[in-house]
Amino acid sequence: METRVHLPDMEPPASITEVMIALRSQKLEPKHEQKDWGDWISFSGQQTVISIESMRGLASSATVEHTESDGDAINQQILSAFGQLGWLGSDEEGEFRLD
Repeated sequence: METRVHLPDMEPPASITEVMIALRSQKLEPKHEQKDWGDWISFSGQQTVISIESMRGLASSATVEHTESDGDAINQQILSAFGQLGWLGSDEEGEFRLD
């Protein structure tokens, strides 16, 4: 299952460091990998990943690729972390707040 997360229009981008700190505050152990074709945040022992669009260390949107076998808890923790930063979520049903 995929959930897009993004900053509201007119908000300045967040740093990758801020995103990593927010994820850690949710008791997750994120690992950031910067590749030529995009940035990935993965979690030890989990298949769920975050594809984060980053330019010079700043990000304003990402896609959470949640694997059902990881359970719902990790997905909620990830969405809560982005909610802490003031990001919004969007899926096939529209835009929503991340609480």
